[in-house]
Amino acid sequence: MRAILVDDEPLARFELRRLLRAHPEVEIVAEAGDGEEALRMIAAHRPDVLFLDIQMPGMTGFDLLERIGGEIPDVIFTTAFDRHAVRAFEVNALDYLLKPVAPGRLQAALGRLGARPPAERLSQVFVRDGARCWIVRLSDIFLLESEGNYTRLLFAGERPLIRRSLNALERQLDPRTFFRANRRQIVNLHWIASTSTGADGGLSLQLTGGRTVELSRRRSDELRTRLSL
Repeated sequence: MRAILVDDEPLARFELRRLLRAHPEVEIVAEAGDGEEALRMIAAHRPDVLFLDIQMPGMTGFDLLERIGGEIPDVIFTTAFDRHAVRAFEVNALDYLLKPVAPGRLQAALGRLGARPPAERLSQVFVRDGARCWIVRLSDIFLLESEGNYTRLLFAGERPLIRRSLNALERQLDPRTFFRANRRQIVNLHWIASTSTGADGGLSLQLTGGRTVELSRRRSDELRTRLSL
């Protein structure tokens, strides 16, 4: 498991590095002392897990997650403060370790990490909506809609915008699951409840939950072929 340590305190990184020596399955590929440096290291090394401090100068750990482009690694927060714990688990963090990190707690966190299968494509995305933030699994998103350079995600009654274009997201989506319905929308095929055909031969998709998505004749033909309709 490839790991990056992100903490503005060198002594904290040293202590975590020392504790991780007992876990040869974890390879520390980089360290960062602030968010900007961490973004460069994440892009360069594509780690499996981040050991991430929350309170850092210039950019918090939550700010960092929002700015990661592409697949978000698993996150184990390491912090001296327990007041962020609820928010950390709202973003689907793997674990939340208080400093000084206890060896047993670290071992338990790594055990949860090892139980997760590796993802070949984008499987989750970080979302901030006002004061709320969380990590959403792509399987829960039934529709993605373009709004300029932003994309609106529709899932579980939520409709937040993220700072990534629909075209950029499409390149990282599994084509077996997500289908470009039209210029503005990508639909999750697992959420199609029924289909109907219009007068022009184009398909109309009724999604679980009530939304309807219209397809052109050409895109309809492609979907019929894929789904053997």
